[in-house]
Amino acid sequence: MAHKKQTLGEFIIENQSSFQYSSGELSSLLNSLRLAAKIVNHEVNKAGLVDIIGAAGDTNIQGEDQQKLDVYANDKFIQTLTKRNIVCGIASEEEDDFITINSQDENHQNKYVVLIDPLDGSSNIDVNVSVGTIFSIYRRVTPVGTPVMLEDFMQKGSAQVAAGYIVYGTSTMLVYTTGDGVNGFTLNPAIGSFYLSHPNMEFPESGTIYSVNEGNYIHFPQGIKNYIKYCQQEEDDRPYTSRYIGSLVSDFHRNMIKGGIYLYPQSSKNPNGKLRLLYECNPIAFLAEQANGLASDGFTRIMDIQPTELHERVPFICGSRLMVEKAEEFMRDAQ
Repeated sequence: MAHKKQTLGEFIIENQSSFQYSSGELSSLLNSLRLAAKIVNHEVNKAGLVDIIGAAGDTNIQGEDQQKLDVYANDKFIQTLTKRNIVCGIASEEEDDFITINSQDENHQNKYVVLIDPLDGSSNIDVNVSVGTIFSIYRRVTPVGTPVMLEDFMQKGSAQVAAGYIVYGTSTMLVYTTGDGVNGFTLNPAIGSFYLSHPNMEFPESGTIYSVNEGNYIHFPQGIKNYIKYCQQEEDDRPYTSRYIGSLVSDFHRNMIKGGIYLYPQSSKNPNGKLRLLYECNPIAFLAEQANGLASDGFTRIMDIQPTELHERVPFICGSRLMVEKAEEFMRDAQ
C-alpha cells in the first residue's frame, strides 16, 4: 500500500463485512477497547512518575497482590465497555464474579460478552518491563433480553468471535483477530491513532526460541523436562535460545514475530498450571491458531477445553506449529 497507512478505525470498518455478524456492534466493541487501551497506555507510560505503582492493598480472586495499575486498568476497561452500551456482560481476571450490564433503554439487548485480563504481567511494572491487556469476545448463548448468565462466559475457546491483546512496550501495539487472520496496529502517540503496521501476522513454522521459567524446572512434569533438555542439545539448529520475559503478551508477541514456543506447564507448585483458561489461554490460543501456530495443554487443543469455572487454570504450551507438536510428543512419551 503506497499511500498513507490505514488506521485501526478504517481497518475495522473496511473489514466489518467479512465478519459473520456484521451489525456494526463488534466494530463498536473493538473501538471501545481501542479507546480504553489509549487511556491505560497513557497511565502505564507515566507509571514511574507517580505513586500508582506498587500494591493496592487488595488481593484479587487469584490470591495475588493487586498492583494499583491493575486496578486502574480494570476500572478503565470496565467503564469504557459499560458506557458504550455494546456488551451485556464482562468477566475480568481482577473480579471475583462476572459483571452484568443492563443499560436502562436496552433491557439486556446486547449480544456480546467480553473476558479480559486488564494488565497481564503487572508485577513487571515497577521494573519498566512490558505489560499488556488480553481480551476475548463471545456472542452470548442465553436469550437476548434476559440478564447474562455464567454459561455465557463458560464457552469453549473455539466459540470466540474475536480476541486480541495490547502490548504497552517500547511502542504500544494492538493485535487482534476476528477469525480472519491476525493484524497488528501501532499507536502513534503524537496523533493518538493506531496504524496498521503488521498486516497478516504469522508464526514461522518453527523457531529457535523457547520461553519458560526454568527456575521452576524441578517442579515440572517429566515430559516438559525432557523437552527442555531437547531444546538445549547441540544438534541440528539447536541449542535454542532461552528468552523469558514473564509477561505472557510480550513473550507471545516476540515468538509470533521471530518463531518460538512458550511453555507454562503444570508443576508440583501449580498442579493445574498457572495461566487462566478464559482470560489468557483461550484468547492467545485463538490468535496463535489464526497466525498459523498452535496452543495446547500438552495433550489437548486449548480451544477444545470446556471451562468449568470462571477462574480456571490450565497448563499452556503455545507457539510455532512444529515446536508445539514436538513438545506434545515429549509429553505423550513421558506418560
